[in-house]
Formats: sequence, C-alpha cells, structure tokens
Amino acid sequence: MDATEVLRHDHRVVEQLFRDYRAAASDTQRRGVVEILIRELSKHAALEEVLFYPFAARVLADGQVDRHLAGHTPIKELLLELDRCPEGDRAQDELMTRLASAVARHVRDDENELMPLLCSRADEQALRELGQEIDQGKQRAPTRPHPHAPDKPPALALAAPVAAIYDRLRDRMQGRPRT
Repeated sequence: MDATEVLRHDHRVVEQLFRDYRAAASDTQRRGVVEILIRELSKHAALEEVLFYPFAARVLADGQVDRHLAGHTPIKELLLELDRCPEGDRAQDELMTRLASAVARHVRDDENELMPLLCSRADEQALRELGQEIDQGKQRAPTRPHPHAPDKPPALALAAPVAAIYDRLRDRMQGRPRT
C-alpha cells in the first residue's frame, strides 16, 4: 500500500472506533474504546508529522501542508483531555463528540485535498516506500497525545522517539492496551 492508502485505512479504523463508542453498553466498554482511540490517533498523528507531512512538503513545496499540520493541535489537545478523564466521567461524551467532529474535518481535508494533490505530483514508488515506512513506524510511534511537543523537523525528530519510549513505559505501568 502507498502512504495515502495506509493513512486512509487508519482513518477508517478511527471512524469505526467512534461507532464502537456510541454502541458501547457500559462505562467500562466506552472507556476501553477511548483508550484504543487515544493510542491509535496518537500514533497516526505522530507518523503523519514525522513522515507524511515532511514528504508532502517536499513534493508540494508551496506551504499547503502547514494548514493540515495545524489541524493536529486541537485534536491532540482533546485527546489529552480524554486521556485524563476517569472512567464514567460525564465530560467524556462531550469530548468524544468534539473529537469526532475535529477528526472528521481533518480526514475530509486530508483525503479530499492533500492526498489527491500529493498523488498527482509524487512518484508512485516513493509513496509505496513511505507507506511501508509509516506501517513499520506504528511499532515505535508515541501512544499518547503530546500537544505541546514540537510538530516540525528538526525538533520533532528528537522529541518523537523520546515520547514514544515514555508512552510505552507508562502504558505498561498503567496496564493500558498495547499494539
């Protein structure tokens, strides 16, 4: 799969998690879905920031990527608020509604604007190689939101691996789901 296909697949997984949340029968089930959603969106955002957006910026070279990257900050802030919510917190439903809206906007922008433009200008082999790199990067990506961490190179290249190690240790200590 090329990079856009990998990221589109991630988008479908996240959309399914929002449906799973709405269908959950208990606070415990909803919290389990929230934990998985936080992990998956955190990894996805980090990999877009570290790999996809820098590639897109090189190919497009006209500043179009900055707007898409800026859309990550409010999503990561909502993820952080959700991460801090205890099971059964009434704020969780409202945060999930806001997050679903922000993610839907981000997905629409990426899939309807950025990705088609990138596919029309980028080398197919380079997109396939990037897709493989993104897929492999899921094993090393941060699993928690870091809205105040750098989101652009070169600082991002240093911050992301440190955040990932910290997150994975924290996840293990707190008994959170792993992938």
